[in-house]
Amino acid sequence: MSQYPTLVLKSGRDRSVINRHPWIFSGAVKELPKANTGNIIRVTDNQHTLLGYGFFDPKSQITCRIFEFTKEERSFDHTYWTEKLTAIHTWKTALFDPKQTNAYRLVHAEGDHFPGIIVDIYDDTAVVQILIKGTENLKDEIGSILLNLGFSYVYFRIKQSTGKLEDVAEQSHWYSEPRSMPIEIIENGIRMLVDVKKGQKTGFFLDQRENRRIVGELSKGKKVLNTFSYTGGFSLYALAGGATLVDSVDSSAAAIELCDENVRLAFGDAPHRSFTEDVFDFLKKMETDYDIIILDPPAFAKNARSVENAAKGYKNLNLQAMRKIKNGGLIFTFSCSQHIDKELFRKIVFGAAADAARPVTILRQLTQPEDHPINIFHPESEYLKGLLLRVG
Repeated sequence: MSQYPTLVLKSGRDRSVINRHPWIFSGAVKELPKANTGNIIRVTDNQHTLLGYGFFDPKSQITCRIFEFTKEERSFDHTYWTEKLTAIHTWKTALFDPKQTNAYRLVHAEGDHFPGIIVDIYDDTAVVQILIKGTENLKDEIGSILLNLGFSYVYFRIKQSTGKLEDVAEQSHWYSEPRSMPIEIIENGIRMLVDVKKGQKTGFFLDQRENRRIVGELSKGKKVLNTFSYTGGFSLYALAGGATLVDSVDSSAAAIELCDENVRLAFGDAPHRSFTEDVFDFLKKMETDYDIIILDPPAFAKNARSVENAAKGYKNLNLQAMRKIKNGGLIFTFSCSQHIDKELFRKIVFGAAADAARPVTILRQLTQPEDHPINIFHPESEYLKGLLLRVG
């Protein structure tokens, strides 16, 4: 008899589970297990055929998140989690030359078949985001394994909203000895500073690495505007690529301060200006001589209910940029809202182009890099959408 309680599905042919989608929604459940939130449970069809194991949450619409699809009875001890994390670590570290890039995503939740956890690496420091009770129960396993993999510092970063929505009781804390901030990282040869305690997400937006590289390749001799600049990632690449002027705009004074520090660290004196200002206000009054405009806003759609208002925000943002950019200019436009899919995002950008009444062509479709893998069975793990546009 298994040591794990069993969740029974209504259907013997539940297509989503058969197709290895890791989420089981409450409406698909015939029989709930006798288990607590965060417990590991077995999942079977209505004929009691084992399908896999996952983390249980009876209070959520997503009743179970499967981390192991298997037809064999298993146990999940320290050895299992060590092998799982070590296997991910092996192929992720092979992606990068550490002398050129030492900041990357080690674990991308469902994208790495490990739902409920994100682990980002900043040089010698692993930053762990616990997203559900199931992975909170494994925090000591995860922390010790990361230290054994060679990271000197481990920081658990917990969002307040996670505690409210997912019954996660932990607060942000160092699992290891504390590390001084900021951390100096290197990305594609460019140095910058990251604060994993005070910065957004885990400290930096690692998912834009390759898109920043493209900006750098196209910036020689150009005047560049980086909106929602945060700590200046795109700005640094534009300067490295030979831009004649880069303007960074963000509403956060702390982000702009670190942006300016990053520019000084990488380049000393550089043709760079920073503005602590609302981006929409800046766009309304800005000059019309930018060759490249980068639109990388935070997620406007936090949930399905906010999609309509988010779409209006994305459209207005793109419309203002299309109206103001120099003829023949380039716009890098992004959405990181999971609830705005690629098709809807393109429709929004089309609407902006139609209202701008200027010729607009798509030069590239942009997405997240390989260390943020997309689980082919879980399309929700493809969250970053982007387009490189030419206007005029």
